[in-house]
Amino acid sequence: MQLARLETVEGYRIAPDPARPGLTRAVSGLDQAGQPIEISVVEERPLTIYLNRQEIVTAMTIGDYPEYLALGFLRNQGMLRPDEEIVAVDFDEEVETVVVRTARETDYEEKLQKKTRTSGCAVGTVFGDMMEGLEGLNLPRTQVRTSWLYALSSRINRTPSLYLEAGAIHGTVLCRADEPLVYMEDVGRHNAVDKIAGWMMAESEPAEDKILYTTGRLTSEMVIKCAQMGIPVLVSRSGFTAWGVEIARQVGLTVIGRLRGQRFVCLAGEERLLWDADPTAVPPEEKKHRRKSAQ
Repeated sequence: MQLARLETVEGYRIAPDPARPGLTRAVSGLDQAGQPIEISVVEERPLTIYLNRQEIVTAMTIGDYPEYLALGFLRNQGMLRPDEEIVAVDFDEEVETVVVRTARETDYEEKLQKKTRTSGCAVGTVFGDMMEGLEGLNLPRTQVRTSWLYALSSRINRTPSLYLEAGAIHGTVLCRADEPLVYMEDVGRHNAVDKIAGWMMAESEPAEDKILYTTGRLTSEMVIKCAQMGIPVLVSRSGFTAWGVEIARQVGLTVIGRLRGQRFVCLAGEERLLWDADPTAVPPEEKKHRRKSAQ
């Protein structure tokens, strides 16, 4: 039995909106036979993020949820404290700029001088010590049922999305048990994660009972961001990097990759897993909903 695409996004607090104006545009070309073709392609545009009076970074993004992206990026860079008093988040669409204003004075000139280009698409950047803030981290021992993993994979991959509409994009989904809650997409997987982090910060959403699902590789950057957000479980359709696995083991994060159809691999934090599902009873994925496993 194969599962069809979902017709609704009921249950999501934020779901993809493939029809939202400005996210894609029609582009004409020729196919392999030399015949005219018109397809939807994803837009990308620069977004400059300021923290108070200081310019922090310009990110390439699809342009949705700029306020969440700015908050999440700054939070995951350690520039906003968990209990930060945010005075305002101002987005100027005309100049493509977000300014996050805090009650306290901030100055991260020294931190900005030390930056690392990450392996993420759209050229991700991490400022300062990548491991900063992970010392002494104790992630909650939240139990994860394998039946939840299969349910999440099925639901998320059949959800109407920009990926299914145009491709060339990554998705990240905040989940609780077997229910997806917030589904963000972007040209860079780091942007999608930062949007989730920004939403959680804005909504004061707890992290201890959450699972973070991503379509991208489980790299050191993804593991660090998930741990910094306080989420104990990171799941991906794609594979791992050795450093990502090593860091996950150091901080006690559960990482599960290659979750496709009936299969998955857990390389860290396996003590959280409760094996309550028979993989042979899981329906296979429909081909048109499969994502590339090497993203």
